[in-house]
Amino acid sequence: MTRPRIALLNTAHTTQDTSRNFRRELDADLVEFRLTDGDRPEGFEYDGFVVTGSRSAAYDDDEWIRATKAWCREAIDRGLPGLGICFGHQLLADVLGGRVEAMGEYELGYRTVSRVADDPVLEGLGDEFLVFTTHSDAVVELPESATLILENDYGIHGFRDGNVVGIQAHPEYDIDSARMVTEGKSLPEERIQSVLDEITEENYRRACQSKQVFENFLATVRERQRASA
Repeated sequence: MTRPRIALLNTAHTTQDTSRNFRRELDADLVEFRLTDGDRPEGFEYDGFVVTGSRSAAYDDDEWIRATKAWCREAIDRGLPGLGICFGHQLLADVLGGRVEAMGEYELGYRTVSRVADDPVLEGLGDEFLVFTTHSDAVVELPESATLILENDYGIHGFRDGNVVGIQAHPEYDIDSARMVTEGKSLPEERIQSVLDEITEENYRRACQSKQVFENFLATVRERQRASA
């Protein structure tokens, strides 16, 4: 069986770290599209797709966001497995009929999320586990056909809708990415410093278990490959 061919929809505005992180975590042949630069996938000859994080909002009316939603809608209709991370999680929820809103605050730093339902993408993860978060928008209403799979006291942190999975946190982050993103936030200095103080090797190692979602997602993609062979 050939390695999965995955469309990586890179929605970050500064794309170098995002590209590096996802290429490290996804053991697949990635075809990357830097959407904020005008790069667009034209077809659907992929085994699955991944939508990254972004500083944009899923409810923004930028042309590239409209184009991304349209492509994802057709990819979903064609049955392609999809994984959305942070902004990607919110965008896919929006595409499927959910609702995304500004939170009026930031969830930032290492946080614990709880499993609400069993799901293949959570295989091997505990009932609770540590993740790194950075977002000020949230999915406040799931698509009608979706199942909530992860949550914490900030709200929805993961869902499944058919072949599509959304994860609010950033399992792809390394320590450098976590520090860089935290330092770039327009928040009170004491808040920034308190988050930086928690970006330690120990917390990073604990949060690394959340990277299992990438292998679990690819496992479902490989199962689909085998079924269609």
